[in-house]
Amino acid sequence: MPRNRYMVALVMVTFFVISLLTNIVGPLVPDIIHSFHVSLTAAAFLAFSFFIAYAVMSIPAGFLVERLTEKPVMILAFLAGAVGALSFALFPEYRVAIVSYFVIGAGMAVLQVAINPLLRVSGGEEHYAFYSALAQFVFGAASFLSPRIYSYLVLNLERPRQNANLFLSLLQRLTPRELPWASIYWIFAASTLLMIAVLAMSKFPRVQYSAAESAGSREMYLGLMKKKVVWMYFVAMLAYVGCEQGTADWISQFLSQYHGFDPHTAGAAAVSWFWGLMTAGCLIGMLLLKIFDSRKVLIGASIGALLCLTAALFGPAETSHFAFPAIGLFASVMWPIVISLALNSVAEHHGSFAGILGTGMGIGGAVVPVIIGRIGDHLGLRNGMMFLYLTYGVILSIGFWANPLISNATIDLRQTEAQPSP
Repeated sequence: MPRNRYMVALVMVTFFVISLLTNIVGPLVPDIIHSFHVSLTAAAFLAFSFFIAYAVMSIPAGFLVERLTEKPVMILAFLAGAVGALSFALFPEYRVAIVSYFVIGAGMAVLQVAINPLLRVSGGEEHYAFYSALAQFVFGAASFLSPRIYSYLVLNLERPRQNANLFLSLLQRLTPRELPWASIYWIFAASTLLMIAVLAMSKFPRVQYSAAESAGSREMYLGLMKKKVVWMYFVAMLAYVGCEQGTADWISQFLSQYHGFDPHTAGAAAVSWFWGLMTAGCLIGMLLLKIFDSRKVLIGASIGALLCLTAALFGPAETSHFAFPAIGLFASVMWPIVISLALNSVAEHHGSFAGILGTGMGIGGAVVPVIIGRIGDHLGLRNGMMFLYLTYGVILSIGFWANPLISNATIDLRQTEAQPSP
């Protein structure tokens, strides 16, 4: 089958838009608390609404895509994102935000399921690993840019200028002056509506699902759920996304509350660099995984993340400001290692297993920030964020108990050194 570079590019843009909408909660937390006069727990419920949609939709999305095919499902998913973004942009209230985040999360969950098989077919099976890595890079780049877009909008709309450009002038008319941060949802709405238009005009290739990618049957899920290893990795994925979102969502609020950093500038930049270093760390991780067993790399990365977390929570202002983003550097290798160990620990039904893992990811992203917020309301945010020692500890433990059927291939450096030069 001829390869479709246009479709590969379209999938990459889709990854970019998904990330743009997914990882903005962290920088918004201080504004949400200040603007709506809510507790830490109530602010965390926005992330809960978003990620619980992932948990609810991860398995049904696979069946939906197989029944309706990719194009209509992707259009419906972006339509959900547009409705969610527009509803909050038009009615920026806390209760509307809860529903809005759930609708956006449901749409993004369906998109994640739809575009991976599409990428395999469009780019070619032999290039799938490369394009998957590129997609992760694009996803990370959008996560890096999203807080910076937010910072730009807030700084320019908070103090309106008469000579503002057409773009800012339009947003000034559409956004309440006391809620300049809500303007980013007009950007999200425009992005999703543009994607709907592009998808409607695009011709999609026919995707034949392999047995590993199939959503599976009820019997497959029941069979997997009887296996202890499946539940162990379910908890592992819950813990990983809990680590990621539990850190990113509270960075800006912590730096503002304990060290007086401006959430619109320094706080947003710290969140941006957290995602940026997570993206850059993928390149380092790829090299390490060619040299060391993935379980050893995971142990080293987990210890590094725990040390940075300690410095961030208990160090002085400047140390905390740099230590929080540094956690992203160590967390960068956790996702590919944990997911590969998980899928390499069962012999069959990988598509169904991936759906179960996706549910765990959604629950982790939903529950952990709320637990941190709940503890923070009663004992202080620093004590709340100490809950992350438990989730990062779970990731550390995987390096000791994981026993995959297939281990990652590594280069034998001793053998390479022993070979005579030509």
